[in-house]
This record gives sequence, C-alpha cells and structure tokens, in this order.
Amino acid sequence: MKRSFTEEQKFTRWWLWIILIGIGVLPIFPIFKQVSNEVEVASENSFGFAFIIFSVIIYGLIALFLVVKLKTEINQNEIRMSFFPFVKKQVGWSEIKTAEVVNYGFVGGWGIRLGTAYGTVYNIKGNKGLAIELTNGKKFLIGTQKETEMKKMVEEIRSQNS
Repeated sequence: MKRSFTEEQKFTRWWLWIILIGIGVLPIFPIFKQVSNEVEVASENSFGFAFIIFSVIIYGLIALFLVVKLKTEINQNEIRMSFFPFVKKQVGWSEIKTAEVVNYGFVGGWGIRLGTAYGTVYNIKGNKGLAIELTNGKKFLIGTQKETEMKKMVEEIRSQNS
C-alpha cells in the first residue's frame, strides 16, 4: 500500500491581516483628497503621487501574502516542497542523508530564512519542521503544522528503505 503525506499552509494569522489591511487603508484618504483637488494640487505637489506609489507597494504586498503557500508532499519516492511563487524543490530519498522532524525554535521570522543551523528554512508559522540533510551536504528545513503525521510518514519510509 502506497501512503503519502500532503500539507498546504498559507498565511492565515488574523493579526497579520489586520496590520496589512490597516496599512493598506492609510493612503486611501490622501489619494481621495488628491483626486478631488486634482488640478491645483497635482501640478504643484507630487506628495499625492508618493501615496499612490506607497499604495501600489502595500497592495502588492497584500496580494503576495494572499498567494504565498507552502506545499509539502512526501511519498515513498521523494519529498516535494513548493514555496509558491518562489521556490520548488524535489529530492529523492536516495539523495537524503538524514530527515527528521525537529523543533527548530525561532529563526528570525517566517517565510524563507537563509543561513540558519538547518540551512534554508521554509516556513509559514510555528517552530516545527522536517530538517533534511542531503548526501552532498546541503541542508534545508520545511515547516509543518502536522508534526505527528509528518514524523510518522518519514519514519515509515526510512524503515522501509533501510
């Protein structure tokens, strides 16, 4: 029987969305004021243009947080990880020296963290993940919210491949 593990994570923390939307609302008032006084203010002052640029950046950031997702798939043949839209990794079990679920603590935030003790860390939230060391010495860690399930799957596959 072939089993597999799949997990998909997104940024769902309510406080993050309050902050992002709050910052996104701020420039709406000056932009509205700028548009209502468009001729006289626009020709004399580029202050409103700065708010428009700020808004585009903030709304772009909000859109990015909406689409970013961490997807992990583990089966008898390989581990696949996608941190959409940035990174995709696929490694076969034959390329893996060690793979274990660990509590990695705090690595400076969430997202993609470079240069940690675990190599590159890909996480959305929490402090548990699958630490992988490849036979070529490279390391990376995939965050998880399904620690027990992931650990069971990895142990099962490692025992079958031994």
